[in-house]
Formats: sequence, structure tokens, C-alpha cells
Amino acid sequence: MHILAISAHPDDETLGAAGTLLSHAAQGATLHWLIGTEAHEPQWSRETIARKAAEVERVAQAYPMKSVHKLRQPTTKLDRVELNVLIDGVRRVIEEVRPEIVYLVHAGDVHTDHHAMFTATMTVLKAFYMRKWGVRRVLSFETLSSTDAAPPQFHRAFIPTVYHDISAQLEKKIQVMDLFASEAQPDPFPRGPAAMRALARYRGATIGVDYAEAFMLIREVN
Repeated sequence: MHILAISAHPDDETLGAAGTLLSHAAQGATLHWLIGTEAHEPQWSRETIARKAAEVERVAQAYPMKSVHKLRQPTTKLDRVELNVLIDGVRRVIEEVRPEIVYLVHAGDVHTDHHAMFTATMTVLKAFYMRKWGVRRVLSFETLSSTDAAPPQFHRAFIPTVYHDISAQLEKKIQVMDLFASEAQPDPFPRGPAAMRALARYRGATIGVDYAEAFMLIREVN
């Protein structure tokens, strides 16, 4: 089974879906990764850009990801990129990977990059195209410091409908996040290990396990 994680920024899926992806890999699934943005000059120095790229390589090996696809759009500026450019990039990856399951950033996050990636992906994954490419399920994940920071508007709410037990993967998830030295935060900030454990514990309590990740089922075609 091929699984595709689609994130606007390299650390998105680690914060939101790492435990589930690690669980899939342990069960023999093949993981693929699509990243919409990357650091760019002059906002970041060449040294910082190189360091961030090296972090992505280490994280890809830690999962492990069979393939990593990069749209290489400027981070924090996806809302200024023509939508058809993002759509074409996402379509090319889905045509190549033909994933059965897609994990995707949440549309209602405070970060406009997340909304842009979600919109482009769901434009590609209309129901009749899902069957064409063999995509069975599309789920969105929550991202600490983005999903929880969105304004309290009902149409932006993250309302989980699918849960995945990650009790066996939680510590590895935190270790993977530690590889993002440029993005991880110390406690008590949202991207610190205590917050990651707390969210996983809360989601786990919802379904009666130690730790879990939560998702919104966007579409399923059987």
C-alpha cells in the first residue's frame, strides 16, 4: 500500500501525523512525502536554507520515505502563487505515486500556506479522479501552533472523525520532531515535546488508549 503525506511545510506532518505514518510503515506500507514550500532568500540565509534541507533529508530517512517530492514554492507565500501551479504540481505527484491513502494539512489552519495546499490537493482529488488514481481515502491532520491558533469560526474548526492509536510510536514521533532543530520549540511552547505528548494523550483518552492522533475524514471512495 502506498501512502502520501502532503504538507505545506516540512514539519507539518511530523507534528500532525508522524505516529500514524510510522505505524503504517511498521505494517509494511510504502510512504511518500510531498512538501509544498521551502526556505528562500533573502528571508533566510544560505546557511539556514542548507540546514533546513539537511533536516528534511534526515527526517525522510527516519520514517523512512521511499520518495520525497518538493514543489519548492516560497514558504509563507503560497497564497500568492497561482493556484494552477500548485494544482499541476500536486497532480504530477499523485499520478506518479498513486497512493491509496492521502494525509493532508487541515484547511482551516491559521497558516495561509496550509489552506492553499489543501485547496490545490482537493481540486486534484475530486471523487471521480480518486478512482482513476486509486486513492481510497483522504484525511486531514491537525498541526500544533497552526490548527489550534485559528480564529474561533465554525467553518475553520478541526472536528476529528478518525483516530489512530500511536501509543507504540509516540516516542519515535518526538524523536523525529527533534530532527527539525530549526522548527522545534522548547517546553512549554506548542511545538515542544510536552505539548505533543499532551495532545496525543488527549486524543488517546477519547478512544481509550494511551496516545492517539486524530484526523478529519475528507473523502472516502470504495
